[in-house]
Amino acid sequence: MSKIYNFFPLSIYRGKIELPENTKKEMVKEIISMKETSDQGLKPSQNAWTGDTHGYEYLFQNKKFRTFYEEVEKHVIKYMDHFELDVSKLDFYFQRSWATLSNSKEHISPHDHSQSNLSFAYYLKKQPGDSKLVLVDKSKHNEFIPQLFTSPSINRNKIFKKRTLNNTPRINIEAEEDDIIIFPSKTLHGTEKNINNNDRISISADISVLAKESKNLEHLTPPFAEWKKFNK
Repeated sequence: MSKIYNFFPLSIYRGKIELPENTKKEMVKEIISMKETSDQGLKPSQNAWTGDTHGYEYLFQNKKFRTFYEEVEKHVIKYMDHFELDVSKLDFYFQRSWATLSNSKEHISPHDHSQSNLSFAYYLKKQPGDSKLVLVDKSKHNEFIPQLFTSPSINRNKIFKKRTLNNTPRINIEAEEDDIIIFPSKTLHGTEKNINNNDRISISADISVLAKESKNLEHLTPPFAEWKKFNK
């Protein structure tokens, strides 16, 4: 009897952060104000507005978002439980955080955040027809022929009878408003192109995970308090 074993999965966390409506409205208003302030003199493009490239990369310092980040912390710890990590031996830091606002057919090109460990996307404002989150598989463990999963000609000629999790290079996640999606920062991700967005607003962050104690420990980043800055 034959059997298929699926090893080395990518584990993505999905949860809900349900904030009071007045809190959400205040957050939306603040983000729109940031965009309007930073857009002066900038040329329009097909890329969505992202706060990290417009001087608003430390959103967690804004008191209006304090409750939100308290909830994020709870979900990150739940995600760590999936990996059976002893979080009492780790310190977690919000490295940077920003909002993204998309209108019309603006999108976010596939990218990763290799300078951090964990990243998330939270959907503060999103309608069902807005663009989906796209996760791209860089490893392609099952791609036994080069370009087998991504070749346009293979698609045109219908070499695959159907696409499944075993033969696709990307997954589109239909996130809903209030959803938080957490994933390893090295995961290639973006949003769909050519989809009409109606003030789609999300919040993202990069999170670094450090060891509380580095004695006899090799492969975790040591405690930040023990680092020494150059005397330049």
